[in-house]
Amino acid sequence: MTTRTLTYIKITLFLVCLLPLARAAYIVLGGMAVNPIEFITRSTGTWTLVMLLAGLAITPLRRLSGANWLIKLRRMLGLFAFFYACLHFTTYIWLDQFFDLTAVLRDIAKRPFITIGFVAFVLLIPLAATSNDAMLRRLKRNWGRLHRLVYPIAALGVLHYLWLVKRDLTQPLLYAAVLAVLFGLRLWWRYRPRSA
Repeated sequence: MTTRTLTYIKITLFLVCLLPLARAAYIVLGGMAVNPIEFITRSTGTWTLVMLLAGLAITPLRRLSGANWLIKLRRMLGLFAFFYACLHFTTYIWLDQFFDLTAVLRDIAKRPFITIGFVAFVLLIPLAATSNDAMLRRLKRNWGRLHRLVYPIAALGVLHYLWLVKRDLTQPLLYAAVLAVLFGLRLWWRYRPRSA
């Protein structure tokens, strides 16, 4: 894998990761969304979860395929997960609650799916803040320990979606199944008996 090819792949991935935002803007500005605020909230939440799972899929894909260059895409996917999480939270606090912090805090305290969604968002902040090479060098081994927070964050994200949906659980259960497979592969590789 040459540096130029990897650069093209990164640029392509960057543009692909922006497509959900472009699609959402097209639907909302084109007047095709019945409830624009709910549509944006659901869309940004879904893509936060997709980016988290895509980032978690990098290591299994790398190990199964031997394509070590895949690891260079993980940071971008993680930052896009944080980007969509910020849009998700901003939509909620601005367009849904109109910056009424009392109402937001009441909502966080009373509705479990909002509580765990908020916790997941807060946990994402230090990961995004330390996702650069300078912080990697400064934190050393602690960087890896900190970034293991992505596992509970992903689990909380799936649970947030599962508790939000009241009728058709197909999509959140699909995400839960993908997360279970990703966790299962990691556990298998970590605890499988080592051959002589």
